[in-house]
Amino acid sequence: MNQPSSPRPSVGLLVTCLVDLLRPNIGFAAMKLLHEAGCDIEVPSQTCCGQPSYNSGDLETTKNIARQVIDQFEFFDYVVVPSGSCAGMLIKHYPKLFEAEPKYRNRAIELASRTRELVSFLVDDIGYRVPARRLNVRVTYHDSCAGLRELGIKGEPRSLLESIETLELTEMSDSEVCCGFGGTFCVKYGDISARMVSEKIASIEATSADFVLGGDLGCLLNIAGCLSRVGSKIAVYHVAEVASDMIASGPIGKDAGST
Repeated sequence: MNQPSSPRPSVGLLVTCLVDLLRPNIGFAAMKLLHEAGCDIEVPSQTCCGQPSYNSGDLETTKNIARQVIDQFEFFDYVVVPSGSCAGMLIKHYPKLFEAEPKYRNRAIELASRTRELVSFLVDDIGYRVPARRLNVRVTYHDSCAGLRELGIKGEPRSLLESIETLELTEMSDSEVCCGFGGTFCVKYGDISARMVSEKIASIEATSADFVLGGDLGCLLNIAGCLSRVGSKIAVYHVAEVASDMIASGPIGKDAGST
């Protein structure tokens, strides 16, 4: 386990665009978990990690965004992100962006070394275990492509969930298979994406879970949309929302109190 630089590590929370715009509850859940884990948390001024422009080939716009992120987050012990894809952007792609720019190259490398996906930070760096919660549900977990393949996050969310004694984790048959979201992929290749998420939904429903969880809001929005279209009663949440027992706002894709 990595040791923080002080008894209470300072954490800069990169909220992410999707969380900020579509599901702020995930950000608040992340803050609750980090507070329980003994961290001092700040949310610096931020916009985007630059991934949409990067994936579209607009490297100059991406660099401008990345410079702002580096400037805002470089003085924290850790940068923590409730998204494998956005964390992967900082860790894997920022250093490559600035290979020809010495002024930012070393800063990007150094920032990458301190950036963590939320659940992997809680489990691997802090050794956090979830305190007693009121939840008594069966859940299944979807591994996002970015978190799994870019960052190697697999056991951490399961370890976190298994520390909740009242929760039952049931694995779906293809937890590692893409849900079909893939950022702009679902726009460019809509028919393929729809087929992929339909197959994912079949695997989720076969578990008879109450909730399906994940660590990337993009995937969860895609899954929630398909579950809604087929009339499924399975609720969709970010893993941080369930781990923090902050589900009162209702599942992703539905307002609290909606049916």
